[in-house]
Amino acid sequence: MAQQIDYNKDIQTLFIEMMLNDAESYSRIQNIFNPKYFNRDLQPVAQFVKEYSDDYKQLPELEMVKAKTGVELKSAQDIDPAHYNWFLDEFENFCRHKALEQAILTSADMLEKGEYGAVESKIKEAVQVGLTKDLGTDYFEDPKGRLTALKDNNGTVSTGWAGLDKKLFGGFNRGELNLFAGGSGAGKSLFLQNMAVNWVEQGLNVIYISLELSEALCAMRIDSMVAQTPAREIFKQIDNVELKVKAKAKTAGKLVIKYLPSGATALSIRTYIKEFEIKHGVKCDAILVDYLDLMMPLNKRVSPSDLFVKDKYVSEELRNLAVDLELLLCTASQLNRDAVEEIEFDHSHIAGGLSKIQTSDNVIGIFTSRAMRERGRYQIQFMKTRSSSGVGQKVDLEFDIDCLRISDLSEDEEYQAFSKQRSTIYGNMKRQSMVTPSATDQSEATSGPVAGPGPKVSAKVQAKGLRDLLSNMNEDDDD
Repeated sequence: MAQQIDYNKDIQTLFIEMMLNDAESYSRIQNIFNPKYFNRDLQPVAQFVKEYSDDYKQLPELEMVKAKTGVELKSAQDIDPAHYNWFLDEFENFCRHKALEQAILTSADMLEKGEYGAVESKIKEAVQVGLTKDLGTDYFEDPKGRLTALKDNNGTVSTGWAGLDKKLFGGFNRGELNLFAGGSGAGKSLFLQNMAVNWVEQGLNVIYISLELSEALCAMRIDSMVAQTPAREIFKQIDNVELKVKAKAKTAGKLVIKYLPSGATALSIRTYIKEFEIKHGVKCDAILVDYLDLMMPLNKRVSPSDLFVKDKYVSEELRNLAVDLELLLCTASQLNRDAVEEIEFDHSHIAGGLSKIQTSDNVIGIFTSRAMRERGRYQIQFMKTRSSSGVGQKVDLEFDIDCLRISDLSEDEEYQAFSKQRSTIYGNMKRQSMVTPSATDQSEATSGPVAGPGPKVSAKVQAKGLRDLLSNMNEDDDD
């Protein structure tokens, strides 16, 4: 661990001398430069430097500082330019420590008044004090490299479902907010739990945040998935389940299930991620939040009934979390009652409206029914995607009702053969259908002096093709 520097008066003086010697470094730190962070003797110097640079868009000379404040500074011209990386790092730490110190001191009165939200806000702002690490993309510098990086980084992590990966051009990316939307009982939690297993099997370190189900119940469901053991048989086969889970642990990443009470914030999750990384000594790769609708925004006085505003803040905070920590992040959201009987989803079916959709990078609707679940079928539909052209497309998935495992039907040869046959029949029916006005309607339409409501139509469809289609579908239902 790096030695903690005592930011005494000498160090603070050196900071000022170095920033006065290098305009580029000063431009990097000016957004976090606060004269109140410095010792009392140096505050007039820091204040003068800030005011002068703001007014005249350049740094003052050392003689100007002495004439204005009476403090004599040394020239930093002899300092090796390489040392300015040290200056930027240490000045950032100095400002963050001072901001946190001031936040704690000013929070005492708020705590006595019970204003915990305001205290949390001050602490959060202090912790987030820092320099901009990413200076943007120089558009003209390296077009080929820029495009190659985009191609290589698009869909960098597989979802575990080949059909879904194909629509996403490879999978999900770090720094994205991915939202699964489904009605009550549609299987939102099961999807997120399956995603956790898919990712941990790839060697990723995963945190599963539950705001509804207990840690024990979530873990037992995952036991069933990992051990390929029916949930009803778990307790009868405890020893066998334990062996399979421990065997999986040898090749898998870290998976931790954490329950947070309903109403938790993105800051609660951020704090836990840091605790996870310290305790286990690994970086968190992915986080699954079950689910977004049960969270509350950070320090925003928003009524829980104002779903649009509440979910807007929560989704933005979750996405910022994914970006800041370079995480894979999936969560879920409720569909409203209007979606229950629908087979096609659109934005109006998302509970709370467009706020979550606007922030999310990928929105995937979960469609199922009692009949589909009994047959072991799920279907997902792309409602929004930023990195592909898959909006409106659907992917069929298979659900093992015993082991709770969701798998990709696109890899099932029998299903593919049936789907191909069904598509062929539908295509033939479409091509061979003839829709024409009936002879009676044609004569009526042409003979009468006044135009009527329009001719009726008659359709000639090959009956054999329809019978074959229905026969195949019935056989599939029986299977």
